[in-house]
Amino acid sequence: MSIYLIIINSITFIVYGVDKFLAIKHYYRISEKLLYLFSVFGGALGALLGMFFFKHKTLKLKFYLINIISLGLWVILLWK
Repeated sequence: MSIYLIIINSITFIVYGVDKFLAIKHYYRISEKLLYLFSVFGGALGALLGMFFFKHKTLKLKFYLINIISLGLWVILLWK
């Protein structure tokens, strides 16, 4: 399980960086639904780190809520 979480969080972090790059260049973007899915499937920590590192989606409350709730659920899931 820990290998999965390392991989999904790394991918999520990279996806946030790619989306920020695409936003700067005015190219087609990665959908918000896909960003949410990465978070829900275990990449919440990578998403939060990506938000702060790339300064991306930091003004959108919905991203904070989904990422924090997802992270909390994963912590509870792994705690048991």
